[in-house]
Amino acid sequence: MSWRFLRDVLSGVSQYSTGVGRIWLVVLFMFRLLVYVAAAENIWKNEHDEFECNTKQPGCENVCFDHFFPVSHTRLWALQLIVVSTPSLLVVFHVVYRENREKRHSLKLYRTPGDIDGGLLCTYLLSLVLKTGLEVVFLALFYKLHNGFQIPHLVQCDIRPCPSTVDCYISKPTEKMIFLRFLVATSCLCILLNLSELSYLIFKYAIKHS
Repeated sequence: MSWRFLRDVLSGVSQYSTGVGRIWLVVLFMFRLLVYVAAAENIWKNEHDEFECNTKQPGCENVCFDHFFPVSHTRLWALQLIVVSTPSLLVVFHVVYRENREKRHSLKLYRTPGDIDGGLLCTYLLSLVLKTGLEVVFLALFYKLHNGFQIPHLVQCDIRPCPSTVDCYISKPTEKMIFLRFLVATSCLCILLNLSELSYLIFKYAIKHS
């Protein structure tokens, strides 16, 4: 999967971001995207093939794997990274609109185009609210689908066509657990950064117009 387009979009947003917003971009790229591409994706690469149950009953391993991992960790993380970055497109579109409006009128309509003010401030605040909400939704979804933020060494399955309760073993559980906790922690850090930036901008706006 190519992440070039996502990188280019977010790089364009950085010039309109506050210091906290730039830290969010660093966390997203350095501690989430690069870790996902360089390490996590490879660790979960053969998760289905390496999932083993102590039975030869045809179909048992497949239904057990589907029960405990209804959505792949890596696919859910990839979707999360894309979706939580999408609200930044609102800022990009607004900036393009401003630039086109200035060209159309052949005037400098905005005193400092690089500043977050007016309608752009509202768009930026909306993007922060959406990013924060989406992060929370994905964490809750992940927790719900995988019964918490744990990678057990052993799971027991009694779903048909398994003949009885069988033991199923997950490959590299400790290594997966380390990366799982890291990615969840960085997601929580991004939520904290978004809330901090949101509070800062609202406080700054309130002081400016008080």
